[in-house]
Amino acid sequence: MKAIPSFLKKEPILAVSALAAALSCALVPPDRAYLGYVDFRTLALLYSLMLVVAGLRNAGAFAHLAHVVCARAKTARGMGLLLVAMTFFSSMLITNDVALLTFVPFAVVLIGMTGRERDLTLIVVLQTVAANLGSMLTPVGNPQNLYLYSFYMLGAAEFFRVTAPVWALSLALTLLLCLALPPAALRVTLGEEPGVERKKLRLYLALFAVCLLAVFRLLAWQAMLLIVVAALLAFDRKMLLGADFMLLLTFVAFFVFAGNLSRIEPVDRLLRRLLSGRVYLTALLASQVISNVPAALLLSGFTEDARSLLLGVDIGGLGTPIASLASLISLKIYSRSRGARTGRYLLLFTLVNALLLLVLSAARALL
Repeated sequence: MKAIPSFLKKEPILAVSALAAALSCALVPPDRAYLGYVDFRTLALLYSLMLVVAGLRNAGAFAHLAHVVCARAKTARGMGLLLVAMTFFSSMLITNDVALLTFVPFAVVLIGMTGRERDLTLIVVLQTVAANLGSMLTPVGNPQNLYLYSFYMLGAAEFFRVTAPVWALSLALTLLLCLALPPAALRVTLGEEPGVERKKLRLYLALFAVCLLAVFRLLAWQAMLLIVVAALLAFDRKMLLGADFMLLLTFVAFFVFAGNLSRIEPVDRLLRRLLSGRVYLTALLASQVISNVPAALLLSGFTEDARSLLLGVDIGGLGTPIASLASLISLKIYSRSRGARTGRYLLLFTLVNALLLLVLSAARALL
């Protein structure tokens, strides 16, 4: 019994989604149609990409990159700019949450070595924004992109036409905000450069290429999954458990919940009426309350407007700390850092996110 409150605290989204799925099953008794609810392609891609990115991280690829890049910083502003830029660009390929798990702890250690802890609050806020906005460009940048790319059978060119303009503006705005950091000179010794396990690096880069082939439908997802699992069984067996299984279960629960809602005619009509002409706004607001991944899973079954939904949940990752669950990673890491001022962090986070959300929403309307 003691484990239940701990689980609810650790995995609130999974708990809520599982409860919602269970309640929906009471209204729509399980039958063969349930098998059609689950998007196995998305689950296989997510699982494989999680394993590959975890493998690259264990091989030391990201720590090595961070060390090499930040060794070139001469000022506090330059250091912050490099940390934010690394987070922004890496999130396109390794997902927003992994980018934050990798580069926010690095920023905490690095800024602590410079003695400029007062700059850490803004840097971590901007890293969080960078991860959530940088990840919107590609189908593999975050879970909702991967799902919507698969669900709507979007082509690569079509997908990038939707995301690239907002992504480019997001990059300019994020880097512009870095100018708020002081140009004070830095003197810091990073120590010995972290090593990279080259054999592991080659293995996981090859598997990442296999995953990309499947993402862009040049390789069947079943073949990709078989290749990834077989390679890890042969060379790095323990990594098969390196995925976020709670996220995968959350996807399954929302697939069941959304599938059942679509079979309840009054609910189906209500949601379609609600979304008619308001897909972007609905997705944006829903993301603030239930976060953008569940919002994408829930709303996708009731609209054909892929463009508005995609931008709604991606830009909707800005706003409240739960709008994108990746934002909670930064908050948790920052709150445990030396001299953390959590209240100031939340205030600054809210101001920066609100500003960017308004500007990007206005730009999206013009584009």
